Amino acid sequence: MITIILNHHPYDGSDVTWNALRLASTLHENGEKVNIFLMNDAVDLARDKMSKPENYDHDLVSMLKSMYEAGISLQVCGSCNARCGLYKNEPYFDESISSTMQVLSDWVSQSKQVLTF
Repeated sequence: MITIILNHHPYDGSDVTWNALRLASTLHENGEKVNIFLMNDAVDLARDKMSKPENYDHDLVSMLKSMYEAGISLQVCGSCNARCGLYKNEPYFDESISSTMQVLSDWVSQSKQVLTF
């Protein structure tokens, strides 16, 4: 199991989030069990309200949803919902992904690798 923790806003002017999602997808395609945990400003990635800026090539929310539907485990910091991102207090695209630090702690303890972006 590999856990990937994202902290950056999805469209922060860099490709950090895009590259993290590409890595997670490739690991999953190669047979790895992949967990993605979103916290801090990365939580906007799990909100339908987040839209791709006109000047950006990739729809990262759509990319994450496809990965989630393909079986990548996804959890999003519950307390960050009201504290972080541009769309504070907006719901996540699936209410069952709202999570806790305990879940992240369990994932970290059980993972063979933990990566942060």
